[in-house]
Amino acid sequence: MTSFALIGAAGYIAPRHMTAIKANGGDLKVAYDPNDSVGIIDSHFPQAHFFTEFERFDRHVDKLRRRGEHIDYVSICSPNYLHDAHIRFGLRAGANVICEKPLVLNPWNIDGLAEIEQQTGHKINTILQLRLHPAIQALKERIAKSNERHSVDLTYITSRGRWYHASWKGDDAKSGGVATNIGVHFFDMLAYVFGPLQSQTASLREPERAGGLLSYDKADVRWFLSVDANDLPDAVKGKKTTYRSITLDGEEVEFSEGFTDLHTRSYQEILAGRGYGLDDVRFCVEVVSQFRNLPIVAGGERHPFVDKHIKG
Repeated sequence: MTSFALIGAAGYIAPRHMTAIKANGGDLKVAYDPNDSVGIIDSHFPQAHFFTEFERFDRHVDKLRRRGEHIDYVSICSPNYLHDAHIRFGLRAGANVICEKPLVLNPWNIDGLAEIEQQTGHKINTILQLRLHPAIQALKERIAKSNERHSVDLTYITSRGRWYHASWKGDDAKSGGVATNIGVHFFDMLAYVFGPLQSQTASLREPERAGGLLSYDKADVRWFLSVDANDLPDAVKGKKTTYRSITLDGEEVEFSEGFTDLHTRSYQEILAGRGYGLDDVRFCVEVVSQFRNLPIVAGGERHPFVDKHIKG
């Protein structure tokens, strides 16, 4: 049975990792989080050891290794700015790593991780789950057969309350900003479907929302991301708290469903040796890192929601 350790067990995304571990026949041996609100573990691995102090967690993982019960994978669901350090811990503990998005906040962190990966002989995998979504795979196949250049609008609004800005997610130095925190996997998906990036511009960058223009090999993409419920379309307000939309040349691409099991699918691929590694993730990390420092362009092509916000 494949053994796992989990860092960030009290986080929002951790239950999906626990579900994925169990669904793929794994065993969660030990988990860590400074917050002890981790009762969800009982639904999956009630016998897992749990620590609120990293030093004790580290000692336990090392004890398992010394008695021949080493951890096969360290899964990381900690705050974004800690991913780099926790990945290093996992590799040096003699395990492979599965890390939530964004893998790291800046591309130069990837270079350092590549060195440790080579030194230890263990592999870093990241969760790029949209590549596994059936609708996205179908879109990729459709675009590959086309010689046309396309016009795309990407909209993602996921409502967050006041707690968001009081947490690490509201601190750009820790989360990377809203474009990184909720958008990095969408930028990966866009390159996966439309090819290499040619250029990007920023039209909006605020604590609650961001937008810009991305020009890929086969498409120009106007995008808008937000954590403010006020940005939800009128047809959705009061009914749903999340809105996802991709239009291709004015036609809606249906991908509103099918998200719940993508982490389980991701784990299945990783355990089969087909996970996404450092080379796969570098591009989307470069995009969000660059976006944080781009000048805001007042004119030119921009997403209708960006236009509406600026005018309003």
